[in-house]
Amino acid sequence: MSAKLTVATYTYEHTEALFDGRVPIDGVDATFETAPLVSDIFRGMVEGCYDVAEFGLTYFLRTFDLADSPFRALPIFPNRNFRHSAVFVNTAAGIERPPDLAGRTIGEFAMFGHDPGVWMKGIFADEYGLTPDQSRWVIGGTDHPIPSFDWIPQPVPEGVDVRHAAEGETLGAMLESGEIDALISVDVPRALLDGSPRIARMFPDYETVERDYYRRTGIFPQMHIVAVPRKLATRAELMKSIYRAFCAAKEIAQRKYRQGALKQHMGVVTPWFSKHFEENRALLGEDWWPYGLAANRTAIDTFLRYHHEQGLSKRLLTSDDIFVPALLET
Repeated sequence: MSAKLTVATYTYEHTEALFDGRVPIDGVDATFETAPLVSDIFRGMVEGCYDVAEFGLTYFLRTFDLADSPFRALPIFPNRNFRHSAVFVNTAAGIERPPDLAGRTIGEFAMFGHDPGVWMKGIFADEYGLTPDQSRWVIGGTDHPIPSFDWIPQPVPEGVDVRHAAEGETLGAMLESGEIDALISVDVPRALLDGSPRIARMFPDYETVERDYYRRTGIFPQMHIVAVPRKLATRAELMKSIYRAFCAAKEIAQRKYRQGALKQHMGVVTPWFSKHFEENRALLGEDWWPYGLAANRTAIDTFLRYHHEQGLSKRLLTSDDIFVPALLET
């Protein structure tokens, strides 16, 4: 008898084959759902709307400080991105390098310690000696006001100055006006895309910086995992079936690009895409978006360390603590 499960994830190209039925989940009668905002999926998982769901890493990890953590993760990483490109500065603030952020006011999207924020604060601490307590923090939406999330724990470490933006304020406007000096955000400020001279990226040539970061560390930062309730996490064959389906859907997306290289990606509207694809493949390998724990353990354990060091986890977790037991050998 098939298990009936509701599965929620954003509609990425590497999950499309799950939604359209090309890849079934063996032994599962699955209903797939998505949402306009991926954070709505996170909230739905917290509120018990889904059996399997994409979940932001920091949102997921915050539940481990509850008396009985309700979730475990599958080593499926539907959203990942290099994040030096997520740091923006006011051009009049005189900020050229991360150490210049000491004593400054920094905006952060959504909450203190959203996924790009955890990554960049950790990188700043490791590589530049800049820690979060050296700056002031304002939390909010980049181009649209957002309230403080009340459906997930919001720890703020002692000694760090954090406040939420006032009602109606946006971090993008505050950055452009100089009310804040810098911004770490998953969203690019609209003013930057519209050509405002008052906002710039801290790392203008961020692609070069991010490629160098990968060469030195081997880390392609993950933002999200796929989570299941603990009661499902013990069902080994079910967990393996879900994992295999996500892997198969991703492989379809990757194979499309490998095969497209034979025709110089004539189906892609981006000029010089084939050159870019060749460079990425040479650097990141044949499976440039890997699932499974073996290929991702270093990066995940680094994020777990950052999460603990930034006061967002009470204890230092490891990959073995958070992933379902049946998939620890993937």
